Amino acid sequence: MDGYTKLKLAAGVLATVGLYSVLYRENKFYRFVEHVFLGLAAGFTVFAVWAETLKVQWWDKMTGSQGEAGSPGTPGFWAYILLLPIGLMGYMVFSKKHNWMSRIPIGVILGFWSGQQIQIFWNKWGPQLNDSMKPIIPTNWSLFRPDMSQMTPEAAAVVQNDIYLSQAINNLIFTFTILAVLSYFFFSFDLKSKFMQTMNKSGRWLLMVGLGAIFGSTVMARFALVIDRMFFIFVEFLQRALFA
Repeated sequence: MDGYTKLKLAAGVLATVGLYSVLYRENKFYRFVEHVFLGLAAGFTVFAVWAETLKVQWWDKMTGSQGEAGSPGTPGFWAYILLLPIGLMGYMVFSKKHNWMSRIPIGVILGFWSGQQIQIFWNKWGPQLNDSMKPIIPTNWSLFRPDMSQMTPEAAAVVQNDIYLSQAINNLIFTFTILAVLSYFFFSFDLKSKFMQTMNKSGRWLLMVGLGAIFGSTVMARFALVIDRMFFIFVEFLQRALFA
């Protein structure tokens, strides 16, 4: 391993130790590494905005330089140049006299964004709404679905369409969970019915179970990050760089 690679690994170790030093207490070493990280992130963001957004979505389409290497590009859409002054109007927010001009690109962006959110909402939540409507009445009273690996495609399709008892029970639990959790969010009126009070309380407990699982997975993700960083320090740096 050459000296340049060892230097890069050592810099990574110092940055890792510096960031984790905040677990002891706030210190200047952590602050220094934090500011270096934020500076690098800001610089990378500027580059990413140009390379992944402005160049691809605006410059290449305007100049027609989207062809493959060695082949002519497409005709340029020079009307895209009108987007430049509209975008620059956003910086007028720093001018006391002309800050009203900054509202024009904001209005354009909000208009496009609002229209897109309708489609994005349905593309994201529509399939989930459809999948939440599960059958709870079994069509086949066998407990489990048989093995379909040895069946013909026609017989496997028939078995696949049947609702077996175990699947119906799972669907019933799923449906009860959805209704109970939704009933927890009835804040507009007093729940006087014993049934609704029970559903409300069940929804609260089910929410706590779900949030607990999410919190547990978040903690495990943090542990995975720590393990990865410790592997970087003790294996990639100490064993391979210093003692290899």
